[in-house]
Amino acid sequence: MELKKDLPEIFEEFADARKNSFLTIKELKEKGVPVVGVFCTYLPREIPNAMGAAVVGLCSVSDETIPDAEKDLPRNLCPLIKSSYGFAKTDKCPYFYFSDLVVGETTCDGKKKMYEMLAEFKPVHVIELPNCQNETGIQMYRQELIKFKELLEKKFEVTITEEAIRRQIHIRNQIQKALYRLQYVMANDPAPEYGLNIVNTVYGSGFHMNVEGLADELNAVTDKIEKEYAEGKNIGKRPRILVTGSPSGGAALKVVRAIENNGGVVVCFENCSGMKPLSPVDEENPDVYDALARKYLNIGCSCMSPNPNRMALLEKLIDDFKVDGVVDLVLQACHTYNVETALVRRLVKEKKGIPYTVVETDYSQADVEQLNTRMAAFLELL
Repeated sequence: MELKKDLPEIFEEFADARKNSFLTIKELKEKGVPVVGVFCTYLPREIPNAMGAAVVGLCSVSDETIPDAEKDLPRNLCPLIKSSYGFAKTDKCPYFYFSDLVVGETTCDGKKKMYEMLAEFKPVHVIELPNCQNETGIQMYRQELIKFKELLEKKFEVTITEEAIRRQIHIRNQIQKALYRLQYVMANDPAPEYGLNIVNTVYGSGFHMNVEGLADELNAVTDKIEKEYAEGKNIGKRPRILVTGSPSGGAALKVVRAIENNGGVVVCFENCSGMKPLSPVDEENPDVYDALARKYLNIGCSCMSPNPNRMALLEKLIDDFKVDGVVDLVLQACHTYNVETALVRRLVKEKKGIPYTVVETDYSQADVEQLNTRMAAFLELL
């Protein structure tokens, strides 16, 4: 697949993919295609995709509906949770509106309680996620995935075959491989592009309903970046930053803008909108549910205890992307990521010997100037 458009236009299209696919979802719904709304990278999209459902990430990256959410939820709750609930409550998100089923997972206590309230006005299924990455946890999660599959079959009166799941595993593996390749172009020094363009492309890819053609589309973007880089196009020498921590899409990207507007470049996103969920499913495993459970439970989220996978991935990415400094982005009241800042600081500063800073923020734009000042000062250290 060859892209005729310029890279800025391609990046813009991926950045706008979420709002552009609102109409697609409406059209699919009118054709009778089931719509399943999901929150988290821990959920294997392969299972609902195997029954022909459209799977969409639910709106939770803006402060637009937080005042409505705070009529029911505590003000000192994580903004991601409040935003999610607010969009569902107000019907301001077409994805919520058109979802036949909303699927949650027990990644944190705030989410679990929010799902209870969400279930009062939306069909909700909650998958119990074990908080440990051992064999007991894998077997528990495997059973949860089978229960989820059976619930889909009963609710939508379909049969989901293992063959169909295997096909979706292969498709999803190709997408993950393409996302991995796209992000690794930033290992080049100097960087070929700004990190904001890369993360918007990765995030936007999650809203492409045509999953079968998505890997080719992403690979074509990477081909174009590599071709232009070989011809001498790059953004020049800048301090190379890795961003880790809480989910960082939407309004939280103000931190990335503050880094790149003040002379740095984010070459790597370890977060769940970046490198964290991209290990493949083992297609040779004869048990598809075991294969899915092992892949998804391997994600190094701070909800896992202990969480060695996050530290191992961080160390690898710091080396691979030749990182000059690490910014740990923590959403307010995201307690597990906040607690882990001590472990990340120790890894980055003591073991890797590079500068580290933590930024605690929410979805409002009130701290943008403060973020600019802080990131400019941090980049001065480099």
